[in-house]
Amino acid sequence: MADCIFCKIASKEVSSDLLFEDDKVVVFKDIHPKAKVHLLIVAKEHIPSLAQVQDTQSALVAHMLLLMPKLAKAQGLTNGFRTVINTGPGGGQIIDHIHFHLLGGGALPSM
Repeated sequence: MADCIFCKIASKEVSSDLLFEDDKVVVFKDIHPKAKVHLLIVAKEHIPSLAQVQDTQSALVAHMLLLMPKLAKAQGLTNGFRTVINTGPGGGQIIDHIHFHLLGGGALPSM
């Protein structure tokens, strides 16, 4: 998508505080952190939200989920972390591109 900020970050058109990249995702710090550690795990493939994920994309979603404990460990989050997937406007999603939040590094409010 030409106007998608996460697509532009994934393609390096827009710079970010990139912490990790492979052939499926980019990971960078959220510019409006809600915790000491607040990372975004963003698919390189443009999928508007979790609600639009197809069965053929299940390996991508699994890859994103399985990457999070490794990222948390690398960030020193040995006491736990939170994962968040906002889906659609009613779910708090601001950017229409699938991404997962990884938060930690201190006491987080209970849900």
